[in-house]
Amino acid sequence: MAQEVTVTGKVTDKADGQPLPGVIVTVQGTSKATSTDAAGKYAITAASGAKLEFRLLGMKTQVVTVSGTTVDVSLAGDETSLNEIVVIGYGTQKKSVVTGAISSVKASDLENMPVTRIEQSLQGRTAGLTITGASGQPGSGATLRIRGTTTIGNSDALFIVDGVQVDGGIDYLSQSDIESIEVLKDAASASIYGARGGNGVVLVTTKKGKDTDGKIRVNYNGFVGSQAPDHKLKLLNAAQYATLYNEAAVAGSKAANPATAIRFPDPAALGEGTDWQSEVFNNSALWHNQELSFQGGSARSTYFSSLGYFDQEGIVASKNSRYKRFTARFNSQHKITDAITFGNNIGYTRINSIGVATNDEYGSPLVRAINMDPITPAVERDPAKFNAPPYSNFPVVRNSEGFPYGISPYAQSEILNPLAALAVAQGDNWSDKVVANLFLEVEPLKGLKLRSSGGVDLAFWGDQSFRPVFYLSPTTESKLNAYTRNMNRGLFWTLENTATYSKTIADHHFQVLAGMSAQKNKGENLGGLKEGIPVNNLKDASLQFPVARLDNNFYGGEYLSTLSSLFGRVTYDFKEKYLFTGVIRRDGSSRFGPNNKYGYFPSVSLGWVASKESFFPENKVISLLKFRGSYGVTGNDRIGDFRYLSTVSGGRNYSVGTGLLPVLVNGVSPNALSNPDLKWEETTSTNIGLDAVLFNTFTFTADVFTKKTTDMLLDVRVPLYVGNNGPIGNIATLTNKGIEFELGYSKTIGEVSFKANANATFIKNRIDFLGEDKEFLSGARITPQQLELTRTAVGHAIGSFYGYRSEGLFQNASEVANYKNAAGNPIQPDAKPGDIRFADLNGDGKINDADREFIGDPTPDFSYGLTLSAAWRGFDFLIFGQGVAGNQIFNGLRRFDLPSSNYTTEALGRWTGEGSTNSFPRLTTDDANQNFGRVSKMFIENGDYFRIKTVQLGYTLSKSISKKAGLDKVRIYAMANNLLTLTRYNGYDPEIGGGSFGIDRGYYPQARTFFIGLNLGF
Repeated sequence: MAQEVTVTGKVTDKADGQPLPGVIVTVQGTSKATSTDAAGKYAITAASGAKLEFRLLGMKTQVVTVSGTTVDVSLAGDETSLNEIVVIGYGTQKKSVVTGAISSVKASDLENMPVTRIEQSLQGRTAGLTITGASGQPGSGATLRIRGTTTIGNSDALFIVDGVQVDGGIDYLSQSDIESIEVLKDAASASIYGARGGNGVVLVTTKKGKDTDGKIRVNYNGFVGSQAPDHKLKLLNAAQYATLYNEAAVAGSKAANPATAIRFPDPAALGEGTDWQSEVFNNSALWHNQELSFQGGSARSTYFSSLGYFDQEGIVASKNSRYKRFTARFNSQHKITDAITFGNNIGYTRINSIGVATNDEYGSPLVRAINMDPITPAVERDPAKFNAPPYSNFPVVRNSEGFPYGISPYAQSEILNPLAALAVAQGDNWSDKVVANLFLEVEPLKGLKLRSSGGVDLAFWGDQSFRPVFYLSPTTESKLNAYTRNMNRGLFWTLENTATYSKTIADHHFQVLAGMSAQKNKGENLGGLKEGIPVNNLKDASLQFPVARLDNNFYGGEYLSTLSSLFGRVTYDFKEKYLFTGVIRRDGSSRFGPNNKYGYFPSVSLGWVASKESFFPENKVISLLKFRGSYGVTGNDRIGDFRYLSTVSGGRNYSVGTGLLPVLVNGVSPNALSNPDLKWEETTSTNIGLDAVLFNTFTFTADVFTKKTTDMLLDVRVPLYVGNNGPIGNIATLTNKGIEFELGYSKTIGEVSFKANANATFIKNRIDFLGEDKEFLSGARITPQQLELTRTAVGHAIGSFYGYRSEGLFQNASEVANYKNAAGNPIQPDAKPGDIRFADLNGDGKINDADREFIGDPTPDFSYGLTLSAAWRGFDFLIFGQGVAGNQIFNGLRRFDLPSSNYTTEALGRWTGEGSTNSFPRLTTDDANQNFGRVSKMFIENGDYFRIKTVQLGYTLSKSISKKAGLDKVRIYAMANNLLTLTRYNGYDPEIGGGSFGIDRGYYPQARTFFIGLNLGF
């Protein structure tokens, strides 16, 4: 056995040579351990040849073999640990001293992730952030919620890009331009943004230049992919449709001989019929992206510049669903002197797009494909039919070969041939956007930085559409063409001045920030419509054509709001062990009344790094343990401009005079009553958190939070005799409570490195108060009958499903007769065997609106994400998945108000006799029992899902090979998006966001996509 000796030494920081206290030194394979003192020195007994392991949070672990009595070590920084720098409002901070709830996503997490919008790349990657796609249409946005829905009004998060507030989302950004994204989740983090931070804040930092000794680094990233729908619905074919149509017609017939209602005497002869889904879906829609960036500079001046082009076809009606985006960026920073720095961040984006309705039961291509009868052909090629009415006496729509699109004699209302409707849909959208900021920073004294910055978000956008003369069905035709064009311009500018002073006195570290901000947001819109112009297509259409005055319609509008702010922040830490942050902001807004023009938004947060205490036991399990707590107030000012005033509008025509020729006068009148006491919504947030590093390979974060929004901005109800609308007021209250977890793992074994990241969020949303005059607010409605589908009520979540409880089906006439009230009368007098038995919840002996209840919630209780990656030599592999649980979906795919609409094959299991089923009611055209005419539990489905969002395999050529080609880096990769979705939902896609959250009206699904890509570095 080797003789043990006392080994001494000193541990320093490799970056600056400073001693590192608190480094844990262990003898591998034994229980011996010690730590370095304030001077970085240590002493430990070990045998010659033993291995010493040096560990410190924020530094890379190092192992050294004992070969003498002195072992000195220099540790390098580990940027993947809690020592990394995160962006906070108006500054940066080491993650190890952050006291608020902030999640960060770095550029390395986003590389080669093919998404249309940056918001989508955050989905499932951070706890507390719930992102639901608005649709699968290219360019479509997403519903983003930070720690739940904060208000009944606009709950969208605030986006800050390089210090500039950006409205309308961040789809203008190219993903390869992103350096980092920080999500400020609690009020302690977001209160620095005051009245705008109530829904949470997303900070986006774009890439900057680097000191490359004057060399230019060029990087190319490109991919091309093919998209297809994940699956099609199982719909009835022509023979099945005809069979069920006959059955429903006979059951609903009032004729003496119901058999006379049979419309299809030989259903089997109709065969498969038309597969309308295949007609509108594209199984090989293209998607490609090309990006080229330039980066370089010197010690005095650096720059980053990029160009990008993105083009994606939709999987539904690809000729009518497409998104193109061109981006250009130039960021630079210049050190004029050692004390003066100047810089800019400038981005320009041009977007051209066309689209179809994405979740609309009235006229979207998918709704028509689902509901259209499969008997009608997509294109009518039979001369005997297309030479007869209605083809012969109306301006029917024809394909490129001259054949007319099929016109159904069975379909009703908006349900018609989707191909014909797409052929006459002519229109497009466009936008130009510039987001830029300039800054000047001066350091007159050591530790004092004065910074002035100016930012703009300048946008021009519009759309145009042309409606030709056409005949699609007896209820859908255009006898006069029309051309519509809309143009908009918006300008948001901000000026900000800040002073930041940082000071270290012994082990005490202080930083004080004081600042002021002025903002203005203004814009205008102008549009016009002309009918009967002498053209037949969009390309030739113009508003310059002269038409009769009655065929003209022009309109316009303007908006304007301002915000003036003062803010400050103090941060303090002692040995990075005891932590404190305090924030205060004062905002004054033009949107609020003179009695409450200004609001104050404070926050305070504390932190304690227990693992740095002298009494904390030395161990190999916990190398860092930090506790955090915070309390703060943020606001929400997202209402219309000047709503506190009693504004007036025109267009209120009134007949003046008497006799045979009264004069019609265009008058003005107030829009609503005024409210000079109108003020901000306030969201109060409490957060308790824990950060830990375990076994030097695991990072763990947990947060428990409560968010309470008070004084929510809602319209006030007033009696009808007032003669006007009520003002907007501060009324409602809601609460979000939840728990978040994040777990990270990083380990290298030999030549193989592993990484894993997982997160989970549990959250509950509840309305506490809606005002003295109401207990609920009606929400979404469905079908032309405007059936109430969702309701926001005290004690329940926002937008919960509201309807009738179904208690199975009546199996025989006796069950119908025995379901009676106290008077002995049937509770459902129109019911027959096979109909739904609805619950008489209030016990009044009849089924009516008073028997409805809450039957589901579209908001998930639980959301989660998981990323696994590995690298070996030049190979790299990644798999990423995310999911939700605890939510429900309303399946409104079929237009049940139209008896001729097609069914899914679920209808083959309908009730056909006693005992056949207790879930799917009988089919009948009259539906006297309102089996399908009531919103009930029958339409509510489980919305849980887990989706493998990304699987990627890449290979990077060795430098020796790439250098021979004159390249610094060559990486090729293959990838799949939305590869697998596990769900019990029966629609296309269980992820349904946007304006009809959790309501499937014919939702445009997300595509399954396969890519190949290439990265080149020069």
